[in-house]
Amino acid sequence: MISSILPTYNRAPLAFVKGAGSWLEAADGSRYLDMGAGIAVNALGHAAPELVAALGEQAQKLWHVSNLYQIPEQQRLADQLVAATFADTVFFTNSGTEACELAVKMARKYWYEKGAPERVEILTFAGAFHGRSSAAIAAAGSEKMVKGFGPLLPGFVHLPWDDLEAVKAAMGPNTAAILIEPVQGEGGIRPASDAFLKALKDISAETGTLLIFDEVQCGMGRTGRLFAHEWAGITPDIMMVAKGIGGGFPLGAVLATEAAASGMVAGTHGSTYGGNPLGCAVGAKVMEIVSTPEFLAEVNARAGFLRQKLEALVAAHPGVFSEVRGQGLMLGLKCLPAPGDVVAAAYAQNLLTVPAADNVLRLLPALNISEADMAEAVARLDAAATALEQKPA
Repeated sequence: MISSILPTYNRAPLAFVKGAGSWLEAADGSRYLDMGAGIAVNALGHAAPELVAALGEQAQKLWHVSNLYQIPEQQRLADQLVAATFADTVFFTNSGTEACELAVKMARKYWYEKGAPERVEILTFAGAFHGRSSAAIAAAGSEKMVKGFGPLLPGFVHLPWDDLEAVKAAMGPNTAAILIEPVQGEGGIRPASDAFLKALKDISAETGTLLIFDEVQCGMGRTGRLFAHEWAGITPDIMMVAKGIGGGFPLGAVLATEAAASGMVAGTHGSTYGGNPLGCAVGAKVMEIVSTPEFLAEVNARAGFLRQKLEALVAAHPGVFSEVRGQGLMLGLKCLPAPGDVVAAAYAQNLLTVPAADNVLRLLPALNISEADMAEAVARLDAAATALEQKPA
């Protein structure tokens, strides 16, 4: 008999009733150290006092009015994002998947309005994850994502990861945009090289092709810059944001230049809940905290501390881990056993981690995690690895 919740998730037998900082508490009182942060969502940890206060204050005033009217909280957050980034304009969504839908529409509408409606193809890359809508799975193209859901939305060209020659060969008269995650998350914590991102920017400039960055997982301070593409010293035309921007409250956004957004006039897109007062009040507080140079410097310091600990862990358990990869507090451990086995072993140590493709275990802690909690997490990973080594073959 089917459960009352559609069984599309392979859930762990864990349920939590409250959290604080990097810790979660189950109904029986047991505590778990959370190194997944809701898959890079809880940027400031669980029940962050500043976010609780922002949400509570707004909840006492106004929850929802719809985008038929001006929403001051939405305007405030949009102004913050525009001031801090390349963007001239912002559209608010509820998720990264919704952001992907708009990014695709925006790129194609741009060319339609320029008199080139044939320019609809979007170049994407192996290992990508852009969400689970029809457009997003078509953009990713992997069998795991698309099997059984055809016919797929056409117009996506799938290329090898970090392969500049493949990009050059794929460019043609129908190319509208290039869509890439500066650091792949679901794909196994794979950063694109700065040289590759810069080359994509050059190709974009030479051909007029729009450059779209998916920073849903790698954005909002996760890599030690407000957005990961900043490390390469370049900017996109369109950018997808979600996860950390709401600090745990459902919120997403598409940021764009005025030119890239020029086709999206009144009536071309909309959202009932996108940009609601609650989400934007929380998002504005997240931006206020995360976007400061001081906070980002602390993220980089924490990242250096954690990476050093993880490198020592890899050296101590060569039969379990082979390398550390990633940037900032978006780190991955390449595993020799199946990552699901390592996740399970970590559960036994009351530690939460996240599996990914390419046999990688993701570590995506709160950006304000303490050194003590990071050291404790590595100690628990050490115990998990030891348990795996001692497990009979």
